[in-house]
Amino acid sequence: MQAHFPILQVMKQSLIALSLSAACLSAPAIAQETGDGPSLMEQGIDLFFRGLQEELAPTLEDFQGLALEMGPQLHGFMREMGPKFGELLGEIEDWSTYHAPEILPNGDIIIRKKSSEETPLKEGETDI
Repeated sequence: MQAHFPILQVMKQSLIALSLSAACLSAPAIAQETGDGPSLMEQGIDLFFRGLQEELAPTLEDFQGLALEMGPQLHGFMREMGPKFGELLGEIEDWSTYHAPEILPNGDIIIRKKSSEETPLKEGETDI
């Protein structure tokens, strides 16, 4: 499903980056100096988090740009479609039994249910 929804993949990666960034900000608290200076372990943790923070900076900037770009569109979508979309989400128990949405040439959007051969088995289920 991720191939059909690249925005979900970007958002997932961005949330991971955001979580790791929060950890980076707390790294100095983890690696506080003792009377003899930081231990090798503390220095290693500090270097690791600094490197991670540098690596994640572009991803966080991209996420901010994406949020600014898509924010108005998502807000409009939720205002117009939100109530009915919420009902639809409440009706569908398992999204893995559906194909990714398709946009037809006439503009209709459909979500097809997978056949029983395409639906993955749940833990404890037996294919008969």
